[in-house]
Amino acid sequence: MSRPADPDRLLRFTRPVRWAHRTTAALMLTCLATAACLYVAPLAELVGRRRLVVTVHVWCGLALPLPLLCGLVLGPLRADAARLSRFTPVDRAWLRAVRSRAPHRPAGKFNAGQKLYAQWTLGSMLVMLGTGLLMWLTQLAPLSLRTGGAFVHDWLAAAIAGVTAGHIRMAARDPQARLGMRTGLVDRAWAAREHPHWKDERPAEPVP
Repeated sequence: MSRPADPDRLLRFTRPVRWAHRTTAALMLTCLATAACLYVAPLAELVGRRRLVVTVHVWCGLALPLPLLCGLVLGPLRADAARLSRFTPVDRAWLRAVRSRAPHRPAGKFNAGQKLYAQWTLGSMLVMLGTGLLMWLTQLAPLSLRTGGAFVHDWLAAAIAGVTAGHIRMAARDPQARLGMRTGLVDRAWAAREHPHWKDERPAEPVP
């Protein structure tokens, strides 16, 4: 179903991309919440039902890559994944502008900070999945390796919580970014200001 044309709005994210983002976010937040209930003593005492919390944590962790894998079957998400995986001269200029606190920060559809966050998220997701499997399937590795895996899993989880909080804080400060992820549409003026090189990356606009 197409939407009525709006000359002041621009399609940023199609429906499959938005659903992949929402589902991944829900799974990630559930993993973080259940991890807190397992490791923070006051929360563990408040919630109880440790076996249920462990089960929810494990299955949400195993499901975490699925929205991305399913979404990659669809063209719009593949195109965004390709953009997020490549650094260009525009991204290097964005990083220089951030270091010098310059007001003008050139960016394509995604700026360099968003690309770094996406790559960090994918990498940490794979490490968490691997170390989580070592902890869950005890027959896969000797005790020494499982102990190391648990150490990496726990500290990386703390890092993910901090980075995720920063991501949410940045989104809270940008209503247009939230609007784009909620409805798929953003103001053209915002796009021209925040992502001025996006028009150079954009083919004919698809129907949401």
